[in-house]
Amino acid sequence: MFYRINPIIICILLLSSLSCNAQGVKSNYKINNKFTVEGDGGWDYLAIDEATSRLFISHGNITQVVDARTGKLLATIPDTKGVHGIALAPDENKAFISNGKDTSVTIINLNTLQFIARVKVTGMNPDAILYDPFSHKVFVYNGRSSNATVIDAKTNGVIATIPLDGKPEFSVSDGHGKVYVNIEDKSMIAMINATTMKVESTWPIAPGVEPSGLALDNVSHRLFAVCDNRKMIVIDAQNGTVLSSITIGDHVDGCAFDPELKRAYSSNGDGTITVVQETDANKYSVLENIPTQKGARTICIDTRTHHLYLPSGSYGEKPASTAENPHPRAPVMPGSFVILDISLVK
Repeated sequence: MFYRINPIIICILLLSSLSCNAQGVKSNYKINNKFTVEGDGGWDYLAIDEATSRLFISHGNITQVVDARTGKLLATIPDTKGVHGIALAPDENKAFISNGKDTSVTIINLNTLQFIARVKVTGMNPDAILYDPFSHKVFVYNGRSSNATVIDAKTNGVIATIPLDGKPEFSVSDGHGKVYVNIEDKSMIAMINATTMKVESTWPIAPGVEPSGLALDNVSHRLFAVCDNRKMIVIDAQNGTVLSSITIGDHVDGCAFDPELKRAYSSNGDGTITVVQETDANKYSVLENIPTQKGARTICIDTRTHHLYLPSGSYGEKPASTAENPHPRAPVMPGSFVILDISLVK
């Protein structure tokens, strides 16, 4: 017997199937903990030692080490004036900390957290910092002099200065000899050969403007650059082709990638994380925007537990503009500094 199928019913069934599939990949994140960390002052990058579950946090003129599981303060590394970033080198048992206000890098023992050395960089305002395990070199990006200082992680000595075409921001390594860095004021990415210590390629990332955070899927060879105009730009890390432009939250500064879940995270200072799912090497979609806290603009991920960590604080009232300070910032309230621990709902 032949039955005529109503096309309206077919459409309803297809829409229902798509809805179920979308629900099946919903990320379902929540704020698991808010760890209060003593002290006042601003913050920038943070990093996690996954082997020990220790968070290294930039905080004013000190660097704090916190147990990522409990929030307990384990150590305070003093005299890291204007600290910006922390690069961990587990195979060298060292951590390298960029000190923006005194043009130096502090080196500490990763296990004992004891001071090893302080190295003067060859530029102004060392900001983002990266350890490349392939070359055993540390790349220190100097924000006010458009260059990168290269430190030998074994000897702690400066071995090169790499000129860049503009202001460098965050950087990632593919672990096979290529290092990528955002050039903020030129809206592009530079690719550095870690062996020759020379820039081999520069790639524009339009429609992205003023990129800051950068992450890498090292399997599909995709870079994720988060930009000031509320865009996450996906770039082919092998040839610089722009593949996708995704709308994210405002006031972004950081980006992270979970290689197991195939998700990129944009930490937005407006109080959200934009979660982007990589379905395949050429297909990306926003899963959701997780509520966080205003000012939580930098991020790191523990790829084993899938926990995300973001520093933030509470803000007072923004002062009025003056001729001397036409763009004032709202002050951070004393004693309000916290680390947000965000995890998947089980």
